[in-house]
Amino acid sequence: MITEYDDIINFPNPTSKKHPRMSLYDRAAQFSPFAALTGHDEAIKETARLTDNKPELSDDKIEELNEKISIISESFDALPTISITYFVPDGKKSGGAFITHTDKVKKIDSFEKAIIFTDKCSVPIENIIEIEGAIFTSAND
Repeated sequence: MITEYDDIINFPNPTSKKHPRMSLYDRAAQFSPFAALTGHDEAIKETARLTDNKPELSDDKIEELNEKISIISESFDALPTISITYFVPDGKKSGGAFITHTDKVKKIDSFEKAIIFTDKCSVPIENIIEIEGAIFTSAND
């Protein structure tokens, strides 16, 4: 039985010397239907992402943090190393995350109301949840 394409049916597939072969996944994707809801997958992932709420600090906790900041401001000559846990608001939805940063304190910026570290990290004082460091144990002794 002779068909119209018998003379070319057994030829090898041509391959380009400039472009690599497309993967089977990419090849299949070009025949799949287009995404009618562009960004829908990203919106679902963003909604599923969890954030923490900023806690309300008690007056006692605020007073404790203010005392620790005062101790830090009196100890700039020693460049104290401290760990600060603070709240960072999320840019896309309500809530945020808690971050702990440990380094030597460079200064306390009273205009910006922030603690500046030697690595140029700036932590807003209003977002601080906890301050820890050896300087506080020696100051209380």
